[in-house]
Amino acid sequence: MGGLALLARNMGHKVSGSDTNPYPPMSTLLAEHNIEVSPGYRTTHLSPRPDLVVVGNALSRGNEEVEAMLEKRLPYTSGPEWLYANILKKQKVVAVAGTHGKTTTSAMLAHILDQYGLAPGFLIGGVPGNFDVSARPGRGDVFVVEADEYDTAFFDKRSKFVHYHPDVAVLNNLEFDHADIFNSIEDIERQFHHLIRMVPPDGLVITNGDDPGLKRTLSAGYWTPIEHFSCDIQSNCEWHLAHDDGHEQFKVMYLGEEHGTVNWHLIGTHNQANALAAIAAAHTLGVPGASACAALASFKLPERRLELVIQTPDGVQLYDDFAHHPTAIRVTLDALRTRAGRNRLIAIIEPRSNTMKQGHPLSALGHAIKAADIAVILRTPHLGWDPSSLAPHAEHTRLQVCDEVSDITETVMDQILPNDTIVTMSNGSFDGLRTQLLNRLRNRTKA
Repeated sequence: MGGLALLARNMGHKVSGSDTNPYPPMSTLLAEHNIEVSPGYRTTHLSPRPDLVVVGNALSRGNEEVEAMLEKRLPYTSGPEWLYANILKKQKVVAVAGTHGKTTTSAMLAHILDQYGLAPGFLIGGVPGNFDVSARPGRGDVFVVEADEYDTAFFDKRSKFVHYHPDVAVLNNLEFDHADIFNSIEDIERQFHHLIRMVPPDGLVITNGDDPGLKRTLSAGYWTPIEHFSCDIQSNCEWHLAHDDGHEQFKVMYLGEEHGTVNWHLIGTHNQANALAAIAAAHTLGVPGASACAALASFKLPERRLELVIQTPDGVQLYDDFAHHPTAIRVTLDALRTRAGRNRLIAIIEPRSNTMKQGHPLSALGHAIKAADIAVILRTPHLGWDPSSLAPHAEHTRLQVCDEVSDITETVMDQILPNDTIVTMSNGSFDGLRTQLLNRLRNRTKA
């Protein structure tokens, strides 16, 4: 919704909004662009009478501002509908979908296209490291959109991405998520198949050839050419990796021929997969492989995606990551484990997403934290399970449970050793934990 506000502002509209708890980096970005965000949802926020209300999917009937909007007969629409009607229908659209990696892959693709001179428009669910905004209309005819499977609005329960009518659909992966609106993995696969049905016959579907959920979904039928990608060097997918010298350098193969070499500073197999998807999408838009691979050398991860916050003189590193699902936690910790080596890895987790709150499934989260030496879990009143129950699944990981964010800060600071790697993991603000730890680490260094 913040990105849509930026796009509307760029088009010359006067834009304001409402939110319960806006937090950085989006809150800061909106303020920099003079977009007023009023706290809470109040009838008064609709005065003076707006020409159009764009309703986010977090709002439902019973919300004071929604009820006032309906009572006043104000014109309204959903975010995805507004985006298509005002921008996407005039563009060649690349939609990046999947349970994980959407933000990073979208940012990679936008950066590659921008470096090649195509000046793409984009809407990304985070602040890309190579751009100072999360959304822009662009100057070319290509638009990259992060395509979410979450529902559209209280009056439209279809997934957001069905509104985007993509020419190219990138499918990163497919797992059970959004437990508040989906009852099963089959429900989500059905929505992804709706997206596949909408790609025209002269378009392209780029899909993770290793993902069982996507394989099942495609088995229901497709009507568009498909290209597969895989991080397995033995794969027979159209796009795959050749032998690499570690995550920071790898060769990209396409149809059995070397397509280019990526040299970058990123870690993690998941980022290699994101890169393959982005390179494949750029290729179909006319970007040569060597150019795409070269562009990724200067790629910067979006904020709060494995973001290094501080490194102290004695080697302590603090990372921040927008983790929302056990798989996302697992691949992030696996990547940090590789970088940390024999040094300790401390994971601090807020189970905040609806899927995590409901504990789907606890065993997956327990296995996800096994790469950490210490896992600190926030136990909040809305949590439907006890974090202590993760212990049997976490094996050698030392599990610590805290009831307050301030307790986490003290717990972590009391046991820090030189060369520790610490990562905070939440898809929300984590009540300012990142800032608390940053300040304490700075003061510790001065002392």
